[in-house]
Amino acid sequence: MTKDSPNWTREAAQKLHDMPLMDLLNQAQTVHRANFDPNEVQMSKLLSIKTGGCAEDCAYCSQSARNGSKLSASKLIEVERVLSEARKAREAGATRYCMGAAWREPKTRDMDALVAMVEGVKAMGMETCMTLGMLDDTQVVQLRDAGLDYYNHNIDTSERYYSKVITTRTFGDRIDTLNRVREAGIKVCSGGILGMGEEDADRIDMLVTLANLPEAPDSVPINMLMPQADTPLADVEPLDPIAFVRIIALARIMMPTSHVRLSAGRSEMSDEMQAMCFFAGANSIFVGDTLLTAENPEEDTDMALFAKLGIRPMRAEGHTCKEAAE
Repeated sequence: MTKDSPNWTREAAQKLHDMPLMDLLNQAQTVHRANFDPNEVQMSKLLSIKTGGCAEDCAYCSQSARNGSKLSASKLIEVERVLSEARKAREAGATRYCMGAAWREPKTRDMDALVAMVEGVKAMGMETCMTLGMLDDTQVVQLRDAGLDYYNHNIDTSERYYSKVITTRTFGDRIDTLNRVREAGIKVCSGGILGMGEEDADRIDMLVTLANLPEAPDSVPINMLMPQADTPLADVEPLDPIAFVRIIALARIMMPTSHVRLSAGRSEMSDEMQAMCFFAGANSIFVGDTLLTAENPEEDTDMALFAKLGIRPMRAEGHTCKEAAE
């Protein structure tokens, strides 16, 4: 089952998911070692370049203008501020810089600034990633030509459960955006959120959808819901940690060459749970104390955990720093 030959069935994925945990972890670690150094983890940094006021109604998000959140909307921040923060992230060891805006889609007037951000971060030798909502064909080409490496657009959950979480954009809209990005030559970053009240079957179906895209995403962020005040999911029950680890392992087996990113929710995870996730095949994290509007472990905490586990930061591949060369 390769990236170029999608053929994962629901039944095959379910069978894997339901294996005894130790057998599942062993298989996931075997797949992981065949494709990656098991003691390296990619460090990415995420910056919110435009916060709040989003027209979407995602039930998990404090940035939605429809959820009654008290988070005020901001304008797109200045290009030089983005680049200043990117330099700090690079100095702290980040190899990928991700920029996220709370939009349904970017407006034409914003594209010049977005292009400048991509070009500036790329010149520092870091991989570039953006998450801006839906894109049209012209915007995709502009970002590609600026040197954008990755575009993040999560499908969030299964197609069956999707409408219980979001009604302002369809599941098909998300797939269309992923296809548009991939066809333009930008690498796809797409995953989902666990713990929104969905069932095991929905988590499995989400991974089947991702693995069966024409090419599996290069990065697969797996988020654990962090309930936000004043959102419809503010009082949802916490997800069982073992159920989360199973999905990490399943993602690794189904998408063997993808970076599986342990994303939102790490601030609520014990060191032991994170270690299990790394053993299950997670090999990418966000560093810094904030992910958009959610808490995240501070960098010192991450480095202390890495030291205990014998993990080292992954180096960026194929990127040189123009700033250093000039």
